[in-house]
Amino acid sequence: MTNPYSSVFTAVRNQTPLVHHITNYVTVNDCANITLCCGGAPVMAHSTEEVEEMVQYAGALVLNIGTLDQNQTDAMLLVGRAAAARDIPIILDPVGAGATSLRTNTARRLITELPISVLKGNAGEIGVLAGVEAQVRGVDSAGITGDAISITREYAAQTKMTIVMSGPTDIVSDGKQTFLVENGDPLMGRVSGTGCMAASVIGVCAAVSHDRAVSSAAALAAFGIAGERAAKTACGPGSFKVALFDELAALKPEDLITDAKIRSV
Repeated sequence: MTNPYSSVFTAVRNQTPLVHHITNYVTVNDCANITLCCGGAPVMAHSTEEVEEMVQYAGALVLNIGTLDQNQTDAMLLVGRAAAARDIPIILDPVGAGATSLRTNTARRLITELPISVLKGNAGEIGVLAGVEAQVRGVDSAGITGDAISITREYAAQTKMTIVMSGPTDIVSDGKQTFLVENGDPLMGRVSGTGCMAASVIGVCAAVSHDRAVSSAAALAAFGIAGERAAKTACGPGSFKVALFDELAALKPEDLITDAKIRSV
């Protein structure tokens, strides 16, 4: 017995896709390790001298603006254009968009100039980029005005991107399909970088599926199930993080049949 979500995870484990990251220096090691635990292979290359050459081997490209500077923006545009020329899916995590003009303008530029496949952010980040009233404090969401599901669906339909709005319930929409993913545990919010890691897992799954909404929902469910299981043995955030890696590495495709909490709306 299979379902679309377990099939994505089976493909990941069978194919071991390479995921090229340009991510922030706070979480780069965690993103590399979570990619390995999911079943992918990470490469963390950011130099403008090599990114165009490196991405040709990748199944997906993950861009994260968490520790942004001009050199990083230049590299993201170079590698994004090279990925687009090879039809490699691009996942953008617009960390802190709405907090400063640099982050907001850079996120908008990347969305305008690159064919972003999946835009993954919290409610504040997605709200700001979608043009609705939203607040961001540092890199954390401080709220959004309006119905989050409708905002996600309408923004996806408008831009032709798959939008992932993360939160206690993750919302995934490509404008036609909309899913709510309800896996996870509150401890995931007490460890720095789980949002960045989620984008890496989304990248791994996007590398093996052309249905970006289904693959994103599968990624979030898998990551959330691992979080739920890790929380059962953890004594606090530190031991939880270690257990999160272990549980994702141990996850089986059939676990997405029995334990994924994904609803279509």
